[in-house]
Amino acid sequence: MTPHPDVHHLLHTQAGRALPAGPAAEPPPCEAPATPRARLGWALVALGLRLAIPPAARPVLR
Repeated sequence: MTPHPDVHHLLHTQAGRALPAGPAAEPPPCEAPATPRARLGWALVALGLRLAIPPAARPVLR
């Protein structure tokens, strides 16, 4: 069974990210340190995705 489209997209976009080879540069705005409010927001998004995906369709992460 294929994973939920959102999870499928995340797996493919995050798996292909390479580690930087040179000195650390300024992080882009999307990777800036998260505020507590942003962390809470993303935690709620993750919880919503987890609740929306039936247990049989969830990917097994090890």
